[in-house]
Amino acid sequence: MDKTEARLTLAVDVMGSDQGPREIIEGVAQAVELSPRGTEFVLYGRQDVVEPILEDHPVLSNARVSISHAPEVVGMEEKPIAGIKGKKNSSMSLALLALKNGEADALLSCGNTGCLMAGGAIRLRTLEGVERPALCTIWPGRERYFTLLDAGANPHAKPFHIVQSAVLGSNYARLALGLVRPKVGLLTIGTEEGKGNDVIHETHEMLKDIDGSIINYAGLIEGFQIFENVVDVVVCDGFVGNIVLKACESLSKLIGSFLDEELRRNAIRKTGALLSKGAFTSLKQRINPEQFGGAPLLGLTKNVIKAHGSSNRNHISGAIKIALDLIQHDMLSQVTEDIRETNEVLRPEPLPSRGNEAKS
Repeated sequence: MDKTEARLTLAVDVMGSDQGPREIIEGVAQAVELSPRGTEFVLYGRQDVVEPILEDHPVLSNARVSISHAPEVVGMEEKPIAGIKGKKNSSMSLALLALKNGEADALLSCGNTGCLMAGGAIRLRTLEGVERPALCTIWPGRERYFTLLDAGANPHAKPFHIVQSAVLGSNYARLALGLVRPKVGLLTIGTEEGKGNDVIHETHEMLKDIDGSIINYAGLIEGFQIFENVVDVVVCDGFVGNIVLKACESLSKLIGSFLDEELRRNAIRKTGALLSKGAFTSLKQRINPEQFGGAPLLGLTKNVIKAHGSSNRNHISGAIKIALDLIQHDMLSQVTEDIRETNEVLRPEPLPSRGNEAKS
């Protein structure tokens, strides 16, 4: 169902950020005026902390933005299951509960990734047939944007989990990047057949089995091809994906710092930098990650978006746009159908019931 004209409600966990609640609320303030008519924001956090910040923003002092008091906070050091089950009155737990109960259409959080994933799987459950959710990020490439997953939700993935991530990522690339038939590549250490470990070999064969009918599989890709737009969806396990993500973020900051130092080294370079200001501005816009500041946790029955713990207000505003896009364009029904077909091809035997899985 297209919810463009309907009321949209976004639950925002404002307590999990490294930057503190103010930066998240500043991001909400940026997004409020640009969001569709009828959009409502419910901020989950300590009322004594959140309320004074809201009073600084007249644009937030209306019926579109409200506070849901949550006295506890899930810390970054918390273990996934303990963090959610042990703090039922935390901002993350209460926001997840609201999503489960239909009081919100999507949830945005900068908090503990493991706890958010565990909470999503426990409270919301995965879509029928999906075994593990996956975090999907959007990156700038040489010519166009592309997606990479899993970015850290499932570091101990089995081949079947990675294949399902490929299906999830392909569907998200259609929605977020407007691609009709996105090309999927499996990240490994070489493009020749046989390169990689046993998990890669098995995953590669499975992906070939669903190529054409369910996804557009382009084969193996190496690290140096990631940004060359060889494929539109780069798929890997959460362990590799999270390392790639954080290493690239760190390298980007390092290069920016080096460039700034060199351009300030003497008067001639400063003059050259001033003359090149337009080029540097265009470059910054091309590689700016802020418009895609959130990574959806794909594979759940509800829309959950994870923003980086260090996200600034611009990242939060971009993450809110992603959340609203997911709400407005129902992707879940197509994902469910593609996963069903994938499971029929790769696992024709019936899987254990959800009840048995929960007990194991």
